[in-house]
Amino acid sequence: MSTPAAPAPHQPSPHQSSPHQQSPLSPVAPTRALSPTRTTATAARVLRQLAHDPRTIALLMLIPCVMLLLLRYVFDGSPRTFDTIGASLLGIFPLITMFLVTSIATLRERTSGTLERLLAMPLGKGDLIAGYALAFGALAIVQSALATGLAVWFLGLDVTGSPWLLLLVALLDALLGTALGLFVSAFAASEFQAVQFMPAVIFPQLLLCGLFTPRTDMHPALEAISDVLPMSYAVDGMNEVLRHTDMTTAFVRDTLIVAGCALLVLTLGAATLKRRTH
Repeated sequence: MSTPAAPAPHQPSPHQSSPHQQSPLSPVAPTRALSPTRTTATAARVLRQLAHDPRTIALLMLIPCVMLLLLRYVFDGSPRTFDTIGASLLGIFPLITMFLVTSIATLRERTSGTLERLLAMPLGKGDLIAGYALAFGALAIVQSALATGLAVWFLGLDVTGSPWLLLLVALLDALLGTALGLFVSAFAASEFQAVQFMPAVIFPQLLLCGLFTPRTDMHPALEAISDVLPMSYAVDGMNEVLRHTDMTTAFVRDTLIVAGCALLVLTLGAATLKRRTH
């Protein structure tokens, strides 16, 4: 009597995936570590896209300069007023323009599906946010340098301190505007909604930053609110350069707060990126 044959091992169907085999349609696992290569590649892609949009480049580079030029001749009979207000606006204009351009450009990538396709690749959220920040940060350097050079060397903005310190604060403000734009783009469904965030995010800071009146003269409740708004410290930093020949402790504090706020908002922006599959 023959012994029954042992059952053949189960062979998976050619149409059935192994439990350890990843489906070609499943998303690639996110990469955790921040990679300089992936970050710079993302930044280069964003810059290539912006290079094909001359209106955006013109908005970034020319609008702050045009606004400062108009402001100079609005106060043509009172140059000292231009010195007082112009230094503050030198930091505020880059923040506003970078906020607008960054929020709209990022929203386009979200709504067009480009952002989702990028997140389906082995690209970490940190790489993506850092790449955007690097690309717009490079534009912010050029923008801030043009505005600062125009104000100091052509429009006669009289500052007691070093113009390089003005440039530093203007650059930090532009980076803060970039970070805020990246963050709020997650909550807008259209470009029109992205622009609508400007009154909610920028205008209160503009009114409470000390540009129109010293913050100490405000109602105590408004002064307390202004103490937690980053634009207040940007204006304070500009005023420190306006009044002191050397770098003061208050200036260092103000710039560190603005830089810290930009880093915090960038981190929050990374947290808003969602990986969705269909």
